[in-house]
Amino acid sequence: MDFKYTSRSENDTKELAENIESEKFPGMIICLNGELGSGKTLFVKGFANALGIEDDITSPTFNIIKEYLDGEAELYHMDVYRVEDNYDSVGIEDYFKRDGICIIEWADMIEEILPKERLDINISIAGENTRFLTLIPHGEKYEELCRSVL
Repeated sequence: MDFKYTSRSENDTKELAENIESEKFPGMIICLNGELGSGKTLFVKGFANALGIEDDITSPTFNIIKEYLDGEAELYHMDVYRVEDNYDSVGIEDYFKRDGICIIEWADMIEEILPKERLDINISIAGENTRFLTLIPHGEKYEELCRSVL
């Protein structure tokens, strides 16, 4: 079952991320997909802020993975847009086995290595400030998460 959410502002997107963060659990994996400028990094900023991470959150486009270790839980922020088929050399799959939280931008580009249980969030631009977010839970704990925040 898919869940729909309409964000009418940056604050709405951050608030959704904060609500999802409030239901966090070890090993959580969130996969963000959407065109450039749709709000993927903004979502991560809201999530990180709710975790108590004070660092400036930017897209790790050239780093691929940024680790934030000073919040309530470890956050691994990934941008796999430039990874192509070289994900083995980056060690992305190793992060899926940790207790921290992985948030992956452009996750559809590495779909073949993503864990079966995860939360996919597809973001589409519907206007200058409006975004349609489709949350697709894979696994029972992600379904429960969606039911509790939407």
